[in-house]
Amino acid sequence: MYYDLHIHSALSPCGDDTMTINNIFHMAYIKGLDFIAITDHNSLKQQHHLKQLIETDLLKGKIDFVYGVELQTQENIHVLAYFQKDTELLPIQEWIDNHLYKVENNPDYYGHQYICNINDEFVGEEKYLLIQSLNLNIYEVVESIHRFGGVVILAHIMAKRFGIYEVYHGIPHDLNYDGIEVESIKQYQDLKKLCPTIDDEFVFMNSDAHRLEDINEPVNQMDKERFDSLWRKCLCKK
Repeated sequence: MYYDLHIHSALSPCGDDTMTINNIFHMAYIKGLDFIAITDHNSLKQQHHLKQLIETDLLKGKIDFVYGVELQTQENIHVLAYFQKDTELLPIQEWIDNHLYKVENNPDYYGHQYICNINDEFVGEEKYLLIQSLNLNIYEVVESIHRFGGVVILAHIMAKRFGIYEVYHGIPHDLNYDGIEVESIKQYQDLKKLCPTIDDEFVFMNSDAHRLEDINEPVNQMDKERFDSLWRKCLCKK
């Protein structure tokens, strides 16, 4: 399957207002993707409409998704968390809300944080700025994601901002993550030279799209059964 598992909607302040869930799914389908994840900063509030969306006539049986969120740790490390479609999201959202540093958003400076329905209508707007950190370190965030039944992917691992390599100058051997995200094969090769013992069983190359045109073309593939084995790997680690 062709995938892109790091896409920001209009709920992320850095996401373009055209990034409604309807637009995202249709653009992904037009581009030829089979499997996507919307991963807004520190919020799952856009996820509740996704099951309804893929049951519409134009998308039914043509594209699938997994629940996702991009969390920011106390050290300013970005972590992608994925959850299966039978996951109860409200307790996870409550946990995020309880640990997010509360600063009111300034839409004129950061951008709006819109929640959309399947008809491209804005049905809500997040009050608190979502590009803040949680008051939890990377170990606490990873442990909590696993406790909620999710899997942990270290996002844009070598980025100069928000990548774990920049913070730790490596990847801690005792960190219980499930996979990594890199920008390219070359970056992955460079990472392997720097960190030859890294756990690289699952490596993703996503777009981190903030605009519709940035969503991945059908280039990166992963077997669906192999992707599903992430949860079995996660259970074995507990």
